Amino acid sequence: MLRRNGAGLSQRRPGGNGVRRLTWSIVARDAPSGAFGVAVSTKFFAVGALSPHALSGVGALSTQALINPMYGPRGLRLLAEGVPAADVVRILTEADPGSPIRQVHAVDRTGRVAAHTGTGCIGWCGHRLGDGFSVAGNMLAGPQVVDRTFVTFAANAGKPLAERFMLALEAGEAAGGDKRGKQSAAMLIHSTEDYPDYDLRVDDHPEPLKELRRLLEMYEADFKMFREVLPTRARPAGIYDQAKIEEVRARRLGAGRPATTKP
Repeated sequence: MLRRNGAGLSQRRPGGNGVRRLTWSIVARDAPSGAFGVAVSTKFFAVGALSPHALSGVGALSTQALINPMYGPRGLRLLAEGVPAADVVRILTEADPGSPIRQVHAVDRTGRVAAHTGTGCIGWCGHRLGDGFSVAGNMLAGPQVVDRTFVTFAANAGKPLAERFMLALEAGEAAGGDKRGKQSAAMLIHSTEDYPDYDLRVDDHPEPLKELRRLLEMYEADFKMFREVLPTRARPAGIYDQAKIEEVRARRLGAGRPATTKP
């Protein structure tokens, strides 16, 4: 059935039958930075391989339930052409005879969001639309998983997008998460460049969100510093002088801490 609430449209169904694949995710546009991203967790192998899709200045989407990998490339092309998120979701699902067993949600360059939860998706399944973000899931322990994920993401609006994603997924897992268990998780964020700011994947782990949190902390403490020297659209060659690279590393690491990691 459909239920209207203050944060958008939330679909809540007990679910259908058959084999499905994927759990719950968040797609979002971070208004302060203009970044787009997807964070997802599931009891299935390597969810980051086919589910999350994003492009700088364009938008983001996640394809789930019985994943249709074609939704990602086609959806991003439509978003790049300026097609609104609602029309992108409609175009993708209307062209797909398998849409009753698909779930897809998207955010466009202006922050508009849209979602589709097929009538054949397994319960608990549904989605909830917010201001610039969407939460959707299937095969969940109950509606509280989407609700807690949604509320936590919204409540942490002042924090960096990667941290908001982690806090929201952790809250959803604490509310029951995937009713089948845990296996993989992923985070993909694009902001200003043709390559991602974050592309973190946990393909197979007994505690995928804890491992994703560990990887995020490692990225922030180590690898993130090298983004400052990488080529960008505005600076195609980046910083390639070794002395200047060492200056960046020393400044990032802080006085008194050895700078041993090489880019």
